[in-house]
Amino acid sequence: MFYAGITKVLNPLWSAEGYLKGAKTFPGLFQWFLNPGVLPIINFVNEWGLTLLGASLILGIFVRLSVLYYLPVLEFPYIGKSSYIVDDHIIYALILLYFSVIGAGKYLGFDGWMKKLFRKN
Repeated sequence: MFYAGITKVLNPLWSAEGYLKGAKTFPGLFQWFLNPGVLPIINFVNEWGLTLLGASLILGIFVRLSVLYYLPVLEFPYIGKSSYIVDDHIIYALILLYFSVIGAGKYLGFDGWMKKLFRKN
């Protein structure tokens, strides 16, 4: 995810337009994001959001927020072209949800370190 984000940051031609056009959850909201005055902001947020999401998973900080990235493309409760079992977005969302539930950052990440640091004070 870090790689996917940083390549978007470094590519000035990249846009979230195709991603937003394919949104299945809250399509009206994501169509509004396609407005010319809003899309550049969405591009910035998407590029850096994905980069920071990857960094958060690598560092183990704010892991529980990472699952929010996949909400626009999930088609619950409908089965997509590839079905639930092999669709990569479903798999990534489930993995991120799993990380959130178990509190993955608490064990080897900065979330656990910060919790211990602030507990002492």
